[in-house]
Amino acid sequence: MISRHWKGIARHECADRYVDHLEADTFPQLASLPGFIRATVLRRDVAEGIEFQIVTLWESRSAIEAFAGPDPEIAVVPAGVQAMMLRYDERATHYQVQCTFADSNAAPSSQA
Repeated sequence: MISRHWKGIARHECADRYVDHLEADTFPQLASLPGFIRATVLRRDVAEGIEFQIVTLWESRSAIEAFAGPDPEIAVVPAGVQAMMLRYDERATHYQVQCTFADSNAAPSSQA
């Protein structure tokens, strides 16, 4: 498995709209791709705006290429999202998943 990481800093007033975009547009598109496993949205306030880190999990590099194209490290940032951002990574970073651990007693949550 491969974990794909991307960061961007959204304008304060655009942060919720960006999450709406992910939920309405990006994640349904990803869910339709063979080899996509899941996505996690991390959010924190920073001085400039709201920083997001998007972490997606994929079965293989070829599955990521189906989403990102032949150079899977190029970030996929639609024009509408670019307008919401103060700055963002132009390239994604990929990690081979070495191992995972989950507390079997913990209840899943969409928000902390």
